[in-house]
Amino acid sequence: MPDYILAFVIAVGFALLVTPGVIWFARKTGALDAPNQRKVHKKPIPRIGGIGIWLAFMIAITVAASYTEVPDEQEFELLGLMVSGTLIVLIGVIDDYRDLPAKVKLLGQIVAASVLVIGFDVRIDFVTDPFGDYIFLEYLAIPLTIFWVVGITNTVNLIDGLDGLAAGVSSIAAVTICLVALQQGDLFIATLTACLAGAAVGFLYYNFNPAKIFMGDSGSMFLGFMLSGISVIGAVKSATTIALIVPILALGLPIMDTTFAIVRRYRGGVPIFKPDKGHLHHRLLDMGFTQRQAVLLMYVISALLGLSAVALTEVSGQIAVLIVCVVLAAVLFGAKKIGIFHMNTPAQ
Repeated sequence: MPDYILAFVIAVGFALLVTPGVIWFARKTGALDAPNQRKVHKKPIPRIGGIGIWLAFMIAITVAASYTEVPDEQEFELLGLMVSGTLIVLIGVIDDYRDLPAKVKLLGQIVAASVLVIGFDVRIDFVTDPFGDYIFLEYLAIPLTIFWVVGITNTVNLIDGLDGLAAGVSSIAAVTICLVALQQGDLFIATLTACLAGAAVGFLYYNFNPAKIFMGDSGSMFLGFMLSGISVIGAVKSATTIALIVPILALGLPIMDTTFAIVRRYRGGVPIFKPDKGHLHHRLLDMGFTQRQAVLLMYVISALLGLSAVALTEVSGQIAVLIVCVVLAAVLFGAKKIGIFHMNTPAQ
């Protein structure tokens, strides 16, 4: 059995084992997500599931590191992912219990990203144009990488609105990056993403509709943070002629949903951080889809975007640009059709 497959199995197994304990602990300590006008669940649900995902990932990657050869230059980066990933989970757990103000949570995300980028030297040093020429970022490398990590962390956080949605989309994105890493011969990054996908899949057993537990901000921020960090340190960042296009497409659904939310709120004259009921999953529910149907449809969209990302690594730069343009055109057409740019009933 390949190392990355074994890592995936280990992560799934530990997520299945530890999540029931997290559910019990959440109920005992009052970490419950109460229903409100914006949310779709009808009764309080435990919401610190991110602890289970984090535990499963950490155990799996520790075990995997004992039988997988970790390149010397990536050992320090792996440590950085584990330290900063733990920090983002702690911030998320505090938010799950106390509902931190958006600006305070954002500051915590920036601190965690800075630990990874500055403390452990994980950053995007260059990008490439469609013709393969390198563009070195120099003094912009650190702020742009922090922006990337914080941005992706929030895109996954914001899409966590239906049972199993964030866990499933993150799993698909992790598998996509894993496949591209395997194409590039980077077994270390493949193993990392396999661990992350396994932790999310194991948790999904308890999180799919009807959910027994929500991942909370501790889980959604951890998944987004790890996906963004892994995509920076891996060979994936140079796997296409346009740097970072693979993880952008792999995470295309939450990225686009977040972008549409920003545009929608700006046009509606409301604060960008103010929640609303205009996200894609809300629109699908308004159109008559059940929770399961909406989530499964969004899985399919994510999988198609993931396949597009994998395909990009096999074509020329010009064809890659064409594929991206076609995908963007299709997305914008669909978004306009379902009215995602218009404000829906705001959250109270």
